Amino acid sequence: MTTARHLAAIDLLRSRAFPEAPGRTELGDSGPGFHIAELATSEEFWEDDGTRWSEVADQYEAERDALSVLLAARWGPPRIMGLWSLLERGMAGEDIPEPWSSLSGQAPDLHLWRVEGRWTALGVSNWDKELPFQLLAVVTTVDPP
Repeated sequence: MTTARHLAAIDLLRSRAFPEAPGRTELGDSGPGFHIAELATSEEFWEDDGTRWSEVADQYEAERDALSVLLAARWGPPRIMGLWSLLERGMAGEDIPEPWSSLSGQAPDLHLWRVEGRWTALGVSNWDKELPFQLLAVVTTVDPP
């Protein structure tokens, strides 16, 4: 997907109503108060020495950063939000609301903007070295915990 398509997907998510129940859409997952779009997904195989994994990680972070620059031109610089503490809090039994609970297990951090009553975020997801990377866009009315 090109940068223009990424921006169009983010604009679509920002204008789209939130569903009453969680489910899948053509872009990813949605639920009450949130949309999570999978803008790009890598291949699922890696070299044994981790070289390919590292290259793909760098590529996806560069794509997120480039998209972040374009969104910063619209809305100002992003807030960088680390998600590790949310993951730890959830693992300790705290009820973390969606989409933050899911995101904390997927991405180490997010580039985050608050615009017109909605949070918009970008992140790079990688669950494990054997799984693909994903460039994620998030739109939510749920405040970060």
